[in-house]
Amino acid sequence: MGFAEYPNYDGLGLAELVKKKKVKPAELAEAAIERIEQHNPQLNAVVFKAYEEARAKATAKPSGAFAGVPMLLKDILGNKKGWPTRSGSRFVPAAPSPFDATLVSRFEAAGLVPLGKTNVPEFGLVPFTEPKLYGPARNPWNLDHSTGGSSGGSAAAVAAGIVPLAHANDGGGSIRIPASCCGLVGLKPTRGRNPLGPMLGDIFGGLVAEHVVSRSVRDSAAALDATSGSEIGDPYAAPPAPSSYLATIKKKPKRLRIAFTTKRLDGGAFDPECKAATEAAATLCEKLGHHVEEGMPQVSPSNIGANFTPVWASGLTMLVDFIAKATGRTPAREEFEGLTWSLYQLGKTITAAQYQLCWVSLQGVSRQVAVWQQPYDAWITPVLATPPMKIGTIDFEETDLMKGWGPIASYVPFTALQNITGQPAISLPLAFSKSGLPIGVQFVGRFGEEHLLLQLAAQIEKAEPWNKKRPPVYG
Repeated sequence: MGFAEYPNYDGLGLAELVKKKKVKPAELAEAAIERIEQHNPQLNAVVFKAYEEARAKATAKPSGAFAGVPMLLKDILGNKKGWPTRSGSRFVPAAPSPFDATLVSRFEAAGLVPLGKTNVPEFGLVPFTEPKLYGPARNPWNLDHSTGGSSGGSAAAVAAGIVPLAHANDGGGSIRIPASCCGLVGLKPTRGRNPLGPMLGDIFGGLVAEHVVSRSVRDSAAALDATSGSEIGDPYAAPPAPSSYLATIKKKPKRLRIAFTTKRLDGGAFDPECKAATEAAATLCEKLGHHVEEGMPQVSPSNIGANFTPVWASGLTMLVDFIAKATGRTPAREEFEGLTWSLYQLGKTITAAQYQLCWVSLQGVSRQVAVWQQPYDAWITPVLATPPMKIGTIDFEETDLMKGWGPIASYVPFTALQNITGQPAISLPLAFSKSGLPIGVQFVGRFGEEHLLLQLAAQIEKAEPWNKKRPPVYG
């Protein structure tokens, strides 16, 4: 295999070449490093590099489903011993982690070779990756446009062919939104499917889920095989998984019952291109033999926002105060972006009783949605209300939360709902705007049923393969 062929393979494809001894893991590491050096000056996707450590690991003959395959870790929760994790914030020192996250250990046990860390917004708070600490990550499809967030650096690197898959996590859409913006597969697993250890049991009350962004459904399935399963001491666990998600997607799904929506939860309209992408996805599912009908749960978006925001803000305050205690530093306004500082201040005003009341309300929403979705194997929605925005559209130094969060909430109308309910959801790259930007479509499954989503996604990928189209920055 010549180096020019490296980005033509997904992760399992590269691992198969290693298995057949057609390429060495060290060659794959060099191919990825070469592409970081080539593309990162334009993309600003990779913010920390550990090439020599990766080279050493690649020469140690890794084993596993992804033996020798290069990957990148996200600069949020992607803790690796000896590497800094700054969460995109100037307040967090570049101190080496004293431990590996459980997820990172599982990645490496599967043979993946981490090369460095990817760009994120400050504390992963927003669906854009434009932190003051690192500067904006740029979309390989159009460098003037957002990669989405908070896994924006990971998505840019995968979309550009630097690595076939990269670590990502999702507390309000942070896997699915970058996948949508960059033309990738982005699965948010069921709550509790992947662990947050060894330090954390959950974060933000269970909103955050861990996984990857990838270019193929089978890589996402195989990565879930490698990482899923509760860890001793976890506060809860997802329902039992199949013996293999990868094996499951090789089977054609049964005839599914699917709902779709072309309106916001409050009945408002989307951008016509996002609406058309959703309708086309529904039509495709019908052509594949599934029963499809229009519908959505009757829940109040204003009630969701009123209760989600205090949980989000108090979670941020917990993180900042935890870091302050660990480092002996006092949080100061000049070390934070304006929107982050305002959320931090709001979080300090939330009492324990208010926090509990917010979750009572959100759990009520979860029960409503669960009851509504029982007849449906999947629910199709847009991921975003518009195609990817231009970089600089949102002012992250805005300290007025109403002004700052209004356009952000409008941009991401559905994704936070699945973080509240804990349901699995996947973004698939099924459309493009007239200007050539990717538009993802979201498929939501019942709690614990990633296998059905992945089966459907694999069927769609076979019927309408998306990997033939490449961004201008690629390879």
